[in-house]
Amino acid sequence: MRIVAASDHAGVELRHEMADEARLLGHEVTDLGPAPGEAVDYPVNGARVGRLVAAGEYDLGLLVCGTGVGISIAANKVHGIRAVVCSEPFSAELSRRHNDSNVLAVGARVVGPGLARMITRAWLTAEFEGGRHARRVQLISDLDAEREADVLTPDRAVK
Repeated sequence: MRIVAASDHAGVELRHEMADEARLLGHEVTDLGPAPGEAVDYPVNGARVGRLVAAGEYDLGLLVCGTGVGISIAANKVHGIRAVVCSEPFSAELSRRHNDSNVLAVGARVVGPGLARMITRAWLTAEFEGGRHARRVQLISDLDAEREADVLTPDRAVK
């Protein structure tokens, strides 16, 4: 798979760990940075990775900020992105199997390098199960479409 990785300045080291784990699993990883010591606001790289995955340029995305929360929120603003922030492997695995998540975010101030690798491995080795979960993922996609319609027609009544 083609994976894109990025972080803010707090997540540089952990992003490298996660990208290395993905490479060990045989995936092609493009690292968008930042470089150590370079300041980057997390919404910038969260949205950047989200856009690249949503456009199909990459299959999946890896993100890191201090908590993983802000950067995942930014990625989730992109239509078609299902970004999850995970602090342990079980949720990471189930987010792929049940929610077909396509972006994984981790907090550099929350987990250490070993756990980040375990989370990344669990996420990347899990596969979407489809079935009853496909219907639920479609409901999430429908919410994306509704949000887009709300933006395009602001006079539309709120449901």
